[in-house]
Order: sequence, then structure tokens, then C-alpha cells
Amino acid sequence: MSKLLVNFKRLLQKHPTMLTEITDGVKISVAVEYQPYYSNPVQSHYVFTYNITIENCSEFTVHLLRRHWHIFDTNGEIRQVEGEGVVGQQPVLEPGESHQYISGCNLKTTIGKMTGTYLMERIIDGKKFKVKIPEFTMVVPYKLN
Repeated sequence: MSKLLVNFKRLLQKHPTMLTEITDGVKISVAVEYQPYYSNPVQSHYVFTYNITIENCSEFTVHLLRRHWHIFDTNGEIRQVEGEGVVGQQPVLEPGESHQYISGCNLKTTIGKMTGTYLMERIIDGKKFKVKIPEFTMVVPYKLN
């Protein structure tokens, strides 16, 4: 078994189903799910969805401007995805409000991980800041047996 695979299995044992990170009062929660009906293991195509909740726990109104993802396959491939907003939206969140969305990722291997940041702006003063998205793993369920 490869060292990378062993490390991913260790990560999975340490992480709960829902991962959460708070940066400057903005809480990001992530849950991931394998999608067997959209995957094709014979062609090394594995599809995962991730459900993200962005909660504004700060006292300021914030605007999500951009996202930046790092996507890792166990074959050593690293991809970056950067762009405006999330799934075509740039939500503005008042204190106490949240925004939830579902997106997806395809891998060429049965195990991978994603991590990233959102670029946010405080409406009151225009201050821009990065909010960390918790790193999460994507594993085809039969790899855990």
C-alpha cells in the first residue's frame, strides 16, 4: 500500500463527517459524498459532491467575492480552480445569516482531497480577507474496507 494511501486513511479516521473552520468570524462547514451513479471506475472516473455552509458569525456584513481550490489526486496530480463566487453566486451575508450550496469534483483516483479559500469583503469598510475552507478527503467507500 502506498504511503500516500496510508496517510489518507489516517486522515479519514481523524476527521468527522462534517468538517468546520472559522476565519475572522466566518464559519465554513463541509460534508462530502461519493456519487457512484455518476462515477465510472472502469475508466478511472470518480465523482464526489460536497455540501458547503458559509455562516457569518461576525458582527459585520460580508460579501463572498471569489473562491480558490487546490484539488489533489493520489496519483500526484494537483489542480487549481479559481473564479468568482460559488456556483454562479456571490452571496452577501448579514451577521447571523448563512449560505449553503452543493458542488462537485471528479477524480481519476479513488482517493483525493481538496482545500481552499474564499475571498470575502467586509461591506462596512471594504476590507478584503481570505477565509479558509477546511481540508477534506474524498474516498470511494469500498477503499475503506
